[in-house]
Amino acid sequence: MKNILLIGGSYGIGNELAKELQNENNVFVASRTNENLSNLNVTHVPFDATTDTLDTSKLPSVIDGLVYCPGSINLRPFRGLKLETFESDMQLNFFSMVKVIQSVLPQLTASEQSSIVLFSTVAVKMGMPFHTSVAASKGAIEGFAKALAAEYAPKIRVNVIAPSLTDTPLADKFLSNEEKREKSAQRHPLKRFGTTEDIAQMANFLLNEKSSWISGQIFHVDGGMSSLLVNS
Repeated sequence: MKNILLIGGSYGIGNELAKELQNENNVFVASRTNENLSNLNVTHVPFDATTDTLDTSKLPSVIDGLVYCPGSINLRPFRGLKLETFESDMQLNFFSMVKVIQSVLPQLTASEQSSIVLFSTVAVKMGMPFHTSVAASKGAIEGFAKALAAEYAPKIRVNVIAPSLTDTPLADKFLSNEEKREKSAQRHPLKRFGTTEDIAQMANFLLNEKSSWISGQIFHVDGGMSSLLVNS
């Protein structure tokens, strides 16, 4: 069985991924709380990505897969954004992720071939108003992932999933009533917004041997938004 480390797994995509992985892998979830984990066959490691240093002594000596799930969605006009917002988004989305990867690099390189899965956003490719802060921090992830994949090939594979709007607690304010949900669905060529299952299934694929010849890629799991122009 493979050893998979999820940074964040109590909610949303991370929690759905933990459910998918638990039966065929040894899953370690490093998160602030163990909420929604009690009924899962996973090992919880208390960890706050923004403030803590990951205690690697609580992890196995070999890590075959790493998924960094924490993220933010700050959608506001650029003129009203303070520099602190950009710094906060970069800290959570990028710098904390870098710190985690560096801390478990010995365990990742100890695997025959490990896989890192990171998350971006469709807004990096599309260019959407009010997304300057989140697109900046997620864009950094895309560039970082390709460089890291090149540096550690073939030992470590690194790939990125770039979703569009997905029904998670983080997106509650954008899907808080039926009108918002319908408008969000209609914005996508496939006429629905994403589910945690959509994204978790892609992450699961990128963690296992079926994707062993894939690295340095950005996967747009976004209902066709980034590549299809469809008349509504």
